[in-house]
Amino acid sequence: MKARTKQGVIREINGPIVTILLPGVRSGEQVRIGHLGLIGEAIALNGDEAVVQAYESTQGLRPGEPAEGLGWPLSVELGPGLLGGIFDGVQRPLDKIYLESGDHIPRGVVLPALNREKRWHFIPEPQLKSGSDLAAGARLGSVRETASIEHRIQLPPDRSGKLLELAPAGDYRLDDPIGRIRGADGQSHKLKLYHRWPVRNPRPYRRRDNSIVPLITGQRIMDTFFPLIKGGKAAVPGPFGAGKTVVQHQIARWSNADIVIFVGCGERGNELADVLETFPQLQDPLTGRSLMERTLLVANTSNMPVVAREASIYVGITMAEYYRDQGYDVVMLADSTSRWAEALREVSGRLGQMPVEDGYPAYLASRLAAVYERAGRVETQAGESGSITLIGTVSPPGGDFSEPVTAHTKEIIQTFWALSKELADARHYPAIDWVNSFSSHIGVAAEWWHEKVGGKWEQRRARALALLARDAELSRIVNLVGPEALSDAQRWELEGAALIKEGVLQQSALDPIDTFASPEKQYLLLKMMLTIYQKGVELIGLGVPVQELTELPMLDQARRVKQLFNSEQTEKLRELNEEFIQAFEEVRIEYEKFKEQRQ
Repeated sequence: MKARTKQGVIREINGPIVTILLPGVRSGEQVRIGHLGLIGEAIALNGDEAVVQAYESTQGLRPGEPAEGLGWPLSVELGPGLLGGIFDGVQRPLDKIYLESGDHIPRGVVLPALNREKRWHFIPEPQLKSGSDLAAGARLGSVRETASIEHRIQLPPDRSGKLLELAPAGDYRLDDPIGRIRGADGQSHKLKLYHRWPVRNPRPYRRRDNSIVPLITGQRIMDTFFPLIKGGKAAVPGPFGAGKTVVQHQIARWSNADIVIFVGCGERGNELADVLETFPQLQDPLTGRSLMERTLLVANTSNMPVVAREASIYVGITMAEYYRDQGYDVVMLADSTSRWAEALREVSGRLGQMPVEDGYPAYLASRLAAVYERAGRVETQAGESGSITLIGTVSPPGGDFSEPVTAHTKEIIQTFWALSKELADARHYPAIDWVNSFSSHIGVAAEWWHEKVGGKWEQRRARALALLARDAELSRIVNLVGPEALSDAQRWELEGAALIKEGVLQQSALDPIDTFASPEKQYLLLKMMLTIYQKGVELIGLGVPVQELTELPMLDQARRVKQLFNSEQTEKLRELNEEFIQAFEEVRIEYEKFKEQRQ
């Protein structure tokens, strides 16, 4: 049933903020503005006047033009056909807009997000009969959305009642009714393959659950050193050129999530164009099919209306919640939350609100927290377990992590992958700084690692980080007085840290063998480098000169081993580790013979 529209007239225009005389409009209601029908949302009311933020450029708009309230809040369409789609910040399908209008998005264009002509093969749940009582979120049936993903058709979260009829198996369009229920109000309601949901309202669930399984990305510094749990919250802050986008691409391609949602929020057009061109060509390593079969993209570039950036994050997280409610593990990548915060700042300034930190509004922290809080692992209304892992990039000006967006984000999230311009300039990728990064999931991840991979993961991780911290201290001494001031033991500590950095932490996204490392390969590489370091410590304790150890050919081989064996060749890594141990034993025997001869 179509909502009744409310007629109004434009009073004042201030950039994306439009004041409209619109009696009866509600806060948060969607509004059409002017003769072009620009999309907007009522964000404040003053009597019969509504302050509306427009999601399209208001250039050429003038007072006196008509406006209308549509009777519903800013919402998204949720149903089969989302996956593989590319949408703008208010869920308009960019591929359809391109076919109709070319490279430029015309203002006021109205297109449904989902294809109304395509037929989907619906298979009803066999146990459902006429007269069944259905709770909100109950599963009605399924359609095969892509070869990789089964789309579970569920009762909308705000619907419940007695099932009157359910359509048999067959092919249906989205607008075709597939059933009817009688609600608590006694009215009959049609059921379709899709429904709408307001983006600012978190979708309900039964209860929040504890996350116990790591999100495996295949990137060693993330999985081994700073793990993230499925349903967790992470941030990737870093200056321009530090590799934020590549990190997100690697997560999107290799993570063990069911669904990937990439939200490009205010980033440069060429970067997002690269994403839009690259993703459809990528092969999903989990299925061997196109990665887009389990991916959808929301693109809102920096040259698009700034206010639409603010909506794009909510659009993305609402679609993520929809797939979470079907029992899937979803990863949402938001690039970047800094641009989203800038949209808040611009609207706040035009509304005349008091600026606080660096011009950002006082509610910046609460808005950030509210978005990240929609991530998590939950028990859904249907009794399934699903999760949303939210990973947001932050672009601090000049790499200053003390600026407001980064500082507030750091207080909210659980995993912090801090990118370093110095590491990026040194061609150390991923350029994640092990000094400034952290994870609060170590205890939970340790249980998984101990069960699935190796019992000493936590201890080895701690030893490696301690060695890297010691390397930072000794490097400062070397920079001041030179390496000659260090003892043999200290010089070997520097060598051990270099093995960790080059043999474990460095990982090329372009290397066909090393672009992904399984947990077992990660564990064995770390074990190998620590074994080499420990054997060297023992030999230095016996008096072997450090120069003799640093000239051993096995050290160069250890640095390259990550690129020699893939994740299925772990047995060769174990054999090589034993060979290294034997080589150190031979050095020890030879040195002891040398000492005996001198005596």
